Amino acid sequence: MKKQLSIAFFALFMITGQLMAQTAKHVIFLTIDGFRPDFYLEDGWQTPNIRALMKDGAYAKGVNSVFPSMTYPSHTTIVTGVQPVKHGVFYNNIFTADGAPQQPYWQDSSIHAPTIWKAAKDKGMIVASLYWPVSANAPVDYNIPDIGGLGDGVREEYSLPKGFYAEVKKEIFGGADKIDNGKNQNIAMIAAYVIKKSKPGLMTIHVFSVDHEEHGEGRNGPKVHDAVADADAAVGIIIDALKEAGIWDSTVFLVGGDHGFYDVKKTISPNVWLKEAGLMNDVKTGDWKAQFNPSGGAAYLYLKDPADKATADKVKTLLKAQPDSVKQYYRIISKEQLTKGGYNPSAAFALTGEHDAAFSGANTGNAVRAGRGGTHGYFPDTKNIRTGLVAHGPGIRKGAVIEEMNLRDMTPIMVKLLGIPFPKVDGKIPAGLLE
Repeated sequence: MKKQLSIAFFALFMITGQLMAQTAKHVIFLTIDGFRPDFYLEDGWQTPNIRALMKDGAYAKGVNSVFPSMTYPSHTTIVTGVQPVKHGVFYNNIFTADGAPQQPYWQDSSIHAPTIWKAAKDKGMIVASLYWPVSANAPVDYNIPDIGGLGDGVREEYSLPKGFYAEVKKEIFGGADKIDNGKNQNIAMIAAYVIKKSKPGLMTIHVFSVDHEEHGEGRNGPKVHDAVADADAAVGIIIDALKEAGIWDSTVFLVGGDHGFYDVKKTISPNVWLKEAGLMNDVKTGDWKAQFNPSGGAAYLYLKDPADKATADKVKTLLKAQPDSVKQYYRIISKEQLTKGGYNPSAAFALTGEHDAAFSGANTGNAVRAGRGGTHGYFPDTKNIRTGLVAHGPGIRKGAVIEEMNLRDMTPIMVKLLGIPFPKVDGKIPAGLLE
């Protein structure tokens, strides 16, 4: 009997030891803005580093974004595990009803839900974040925040620890006056510097030139291909740094994104119809009843009086009265759909573009015009707007293929891998992803 117990204890010890060995001591999450699954699933893209991670790890065929599928609300969902209605970041920029210039959501205080940064920090981990949206003053040890168009001086002022931005310019870029953050490899070099210096338990990194070029050229174009290759090279730089730091085998490396992309062939300006109907005369003086706030492939209807159902119905009538040649370019997302999805609760309803159409805030001129380039923001129920995920490291089930998952699933994945406590979230760990 004692011998049997000893054997059983030994077996349990071995199993427990194996499980402990699979626990990640470090999680690195790199988002490539505008990252699409075809970058690693289809030939023609120069992504050898990402494909190597995929072949030796796991991947998703598609990851659903939020609505609007924009950079800031998407990235905030990644680090909170909840939908926009709970975390409070609804667009890239804060809506202003009076037409005043919209400022970006950039302070961590804009996030109204617990973040994985704080959870990891409370657990005693070293936490770093580079160029991540809505992260200024976040509870991290190393930080260079994404601050939208507020200027490099603001980015330097809010970097952590104090003087870190100047240190990076000196130690990595030879004393350059400014860092070219439009080059993904430069951001990766900063990440590599932090990894080798401090071996963070959690690091979130955001690179964005792929998104920039997709806006200019659409889903496909020489500059898009170059930017994707640059992003893949950034992945290689981070892998090399993890190996040099001696933590590669204990690190889970997640390469994901925030949204996919659509080509833009038409631009729709629904505020033209509102102005013609006398519903939006002059927002600066307060003479309006309704206005659309455009967000790329989405447009949200705001009412001056949120209870003004009659005006909301009138706007719907205007939209439905357009000829079929125009109506084909948009689809109404109802208040009920917004509520069910956990999206912006302040809008009466929203529009999502169809047939490669996006939205403009113009209220004069033609309501339907030619479009160019590409964009995102669309309702997250179509293939092209999905982003991707490649996962590699201890605790990741090698060979796992996830057919479909959501951005809100990223937080529970990281929480599980790091073994840190975290409040209940909207997301869940996709079945079969983890060992």
